[in-house]
Amino acid sequence: MKRSIVALGIVSLVLVGSMLAPKSAYAYQGDPNVKGPNYTPERHAAMTKAFDALDFASWKNLMQGRGRVTQVITQSNFAKFAQMHALMLQGKTADAAKIRTELGLGLRNGSGQGMGQGLHNGTGGRWSK
Repeated sequence: MKRSIVALGIVSLVLVGSMLAPKSAYAYQGDPNVKGPNYTPERHAAMTKAFDALDFASWKNLMQGRGRVTQVITQSNFAKFAQMHALMLQGKTADAAKIRTELGLGLRNGSGQGMGQGLHNGTGGRWSK
């Protein structure tokens, strides 16, 4: 009897954990208020500097090929991407979402041009956090 109660408890924990894990693992993507797995204060400062200076090379170096965002964002569309970043920080999420879709990055729900498995973002998910 005790074994079946313990086994049932373990199975319940695994099921609940598996349902919650995907939501928490991707919570930072596209949300500047949530720190992502690659966040450090130094990296955040360097990312902010790259966005402010429109320095694509520095951003690309900091990203180190992480996520789909590094395949979509190029030297020619980086200024638009930086604009999207600024809008997110200002809380203008609807305007940022329009740019995000224009860039082909989509949103958490998978909308946007060329969306296959979703954006991380970076990002970059959240790209700097």
